[in-house]
Amino acid sequence: MMGNYSSSVSGSLTSTACVQYVQEVVSQNCVVIFSKTTCPYCRMAKNVFNEIGATYKVIELDEHNDGRSLQEALAQMTGARTVPRVFVNGNCIGGGSDTKQLHQQGKLLPLIEQCTPCCAASGSEGSGSGQFESVK
Repeated sequence: MMGNYSSSVSGSLTSTACVQYVQEVVSQNCVVIFSKTTCPYCRMAKNVFNEIGATYKVIELDEHNDGRSLQEALAQMTGARTVPRVFVNGNCIGGGSDTKQLHQQGKLLPLIEQCTPCCAASGSEGSGSGQFESVK
């Protein structure tokens, strides 16, 4: 039983590492959906972004080695362990219904448009002026 603490085992990220991973993914992508492939609300959330034509990154927790740990981290960070956990511009906006509701209220697109140029999928260089002014 020597291998218990080997860090090479899949599915062994510590909770701190999971939180850091979530923060990293969220900070690098304007829209991130932590999802499960079987979840209808996750599909709902993806469909909303598809309608808008927004680029988003999906982490399918049921296909991820550390999916369970990541879901725990998301629960700590957002106060809910349900999926999808949808992040826009670094903030969790909630789940599938929340995403759809924001879209219907016309509030989702402005959130996406606030994303800093550095996170644009095209990778084109922004002018770099005033990029971080609205972070307060």
